[in-house]
Amino acid sequence: PINILLIEDNEGDVLLTKQLFSKSQIQNQLWVARDGEEGLDFLHQRGKFTDVPRPDLILLDLNMPKMDGKEVLAAIKQDEKLSPIPVVILTTSSAKQDVIESYQLNANCYIVKPVDFVQFIKIIQSIENFWFSVVKLPSQV
Repeated sequence: PINILLIEDNEGDVLLTKQLFSKSQIQNQLWVARDGEEGLDFLHQRGKFTDVPRPDLILLDLNMPKMDGKEVLAAIKQDEKLSPIPVVILTTSSAKQDVIESYQLNANCYIVKPVDFVQFIKIIQSIENFWFSVVKLPSQV
């Protein structure tokens, strides 16, 4: 199974993403961290996350409390053990500066969350198709 870590503070987006991945043709496990600090705790298997698997893919929101997505992305990509994990920025921000900074911090791709429900479904299906059917993930090597 593919392990996906969703680092997202918006409960509606969490529930919708969980629902969409549960209907996936590809066997997966979606894990959720509610803010940047919790995301890093998950990745470093600290605190309540001592027995979690290493994710194969990270879906990361930028606008979160405690530690924003760019800070989390920088921490992931500066860590030799975590840096190979692909990070997909999945956020509401379409600001040019956010896109540029995310790629400068070595995000693997940047996706703006649509507000339309049908478009959100298409985005999640696109992520699933590309990252789980087309791409060879580091964990599969």
